[in-house]
Amino acid sequence: MLLRKAKNNLNEWRRRNNKKCLIVRGARQVGKTYLIRDFGREYYEEVLEINFKETPGAADIFSGDLNVDSIINAMKFSYRDKQLIPGRTLIFLDEIQECSEALTSLKFFTDDGRFDVIASGSMLGIDHNRASSYPVGYVEYIEMYGLDLEEFLWSQGIDGGMLDSIREMYEKRRVVPEAIHRELMKCLRLYASLGGMPEVVWQYVQTGDIRVADKIQRELLLGYRYDIAHYATAEEKVKAEKCFLSLSKQLLDKENHKFQYKEVEAGSRAQKYYSSIEWLIKADVAGICRSVTDISYDLDDYARNDLFRLYTSDLSLLIAMKDYSLKKLIYDNSLEGNTKGGLYECVMADILQKKSYAMYYYKNDTTKKEVDFLIQKGGKVIPIEVKGGNAKATSLNSLKKKWPKLNECYKFVDGNVGISENGIITLPLYMAMFL
Repeated sequence: MLLRKAKNNLNEWRRRNNKKCLIVRGARQVGKTYLIRDFGREYYEEVLEINFKETPGAADIFSGDLNVDSIINAMKFSYRDKQLIPGRTLIFLDEIQECSEALTSLKFFTDDGRFDVIASGSMLGIDHNRASSYPVGYVEYIEMYGLDLEEFLWSQGIDGGMLDSIREMYEKRRVVPEAIHRELMKCLRLYASLGGMPEVVWQYVQTGDIRVADKIQRELLLGYRYDIAHYATAEEKVKAEKCFLSLSKQLLDKENHKFQYKEVEAGSRAQKYYSSIEWLIKADVAGICRSVTDISYDLDDYARNDLFRLYTSDLSLLIAMKDYSLKKLIYDNSLEGNTKGGLYECVMADILQKKSYAMYYYKNDTTKKEVDFLIQKGGKVIPIEVKGGNAKATSLNSLKKKWPKLNECYKFVDGNVGISENGIITLPLYMAMFL
């Protein structure tokens, strides 16, 4: 079984008094259903699960009055083997985006307070079957992703105690012993090959066969394409899929990773495709990294909507867009040039997205100096440069001269820990999980 941090979030929610209903959001196949089932079995005497995609007729339970007594009575008739006991039963409403009335009912379950209710769905950010009365203020949210790098390392037998020792090296800026460093970089490359989709990782854990994992990755990618066809409007279907499938070319095949519409369709412009980009972001299929004109807090005030990079929500999807031979090159550490730099940049984006950071980047149009990522923490801007090797951080050096208040700057490399004379902190790529 794969260990997930989100289970701790669920348990914290369970222990709260006067809690609201919980919505677990996230893209398809990131492990929402499995996690909630496992949590329910462990902490409740009874779990009533309704999956509105598997059982569309279950929507009839919510077709009448939405007061809790009416809904519970309807559930008792439909699921006679279940004992719905207040305080000891978890009601799990899966794929809730398929039943707008069930989504609306969460308001009344929160007001009533007798039953713990968790809902989950994979397309809750888009206007598909939107409820007439969305339960704003009556629900809490947990955002779920595929496995992050730390969870992936757990799956590879690197336990919390071992990672605590690496975290201490990160905090004290100590060089990692070479044997440990070599093994962690090997795991990072494996993560770059597999991504964090639970089924992909679990099959690799079970079989040790990267070809099995590759097959599942491609099936998942196909499933995402089907979701675009199912949930996107008629106007957006083809355009959103084209934008999505262009990402491997945008990020791995060229030096400039800015999203370019010409890579989607020759001669195309933002006017035609920007709404499709927005759809992919709202559907949790992709994450955006916007260019900024100034490196000052709050970066959102300086962000541009016309210049951005777009990353898949999980590396599994990106790698499945490329030929299988790419996996061997990654694992053998024989990637070179733009592809290696682009891949490690995508690994960093994956790590930052799964830590819920908003992502930005900066490029000086005059000097062409570019900083790969900017994040914000505690009211401070933190620049991050990613290197496929261990080259000098010329862009970061230039940035520090222009904005001397930037006292926390990171260069993540295919190398070990080091601190340059001007205060730029050099760290191995895997240490980004501790940011």
